Amino acid sequence: MRYMMLIYSHETPSTPEQQHRVVLRHREVMDEARGHAIFQGAEPLEPTTTAVTVRKNGDGKMLVTDGPFAETKEQLAGYYILDCQNIEEAIEWARKIPTGCHGGEGCIEIRPIRAMNGLSN
Repeated sequence: MRYMMLIYSHETPSTPEQQHRVVLRHREVMDEARGHAIFQGAEPLEPTTTAVTVRKNGDGKMLVTDGPFAETKEQLAGYYILDCQNIEEAIEWARKIPTGCHGGEGCIEIRPIRAMNGLSN
C-alpha cells in the first residue's frame, strides 16, 4: 500500500549549514527507500506565503484566499510517498525523516493513499 508522509515543521529559517545537513539526511532516507524499492516520490513545498486556498462559501460560490487553509503552529513543508507493506513499516520510515520532529517540534502525518480504481493518469 502506498502511504503519504506529510511533513509539518516550522518555517523559521535555519543556518545554511543546518539546511545543508537536513538536505543531506533527506537524500540518505530517499536513497535508502530507493534501495528497498519502495520510494515513490518526495518533494519540499514552497513557504505558506505562496499558498492559495480555494473553497466554497455558503452560497456555493468559490472563494480564493491567500495563505494556507488553517492557522497552525507548524506548516506543511513537504511529503514522501512510499509503497510500504503496512502501517508499521510506514511508521518506521517516518521515524527516519529528518524534518519535522527534531527538537520535539513538528510532526509527520501518515496517510494511506486510496486507490482510484478505473482511473489513471
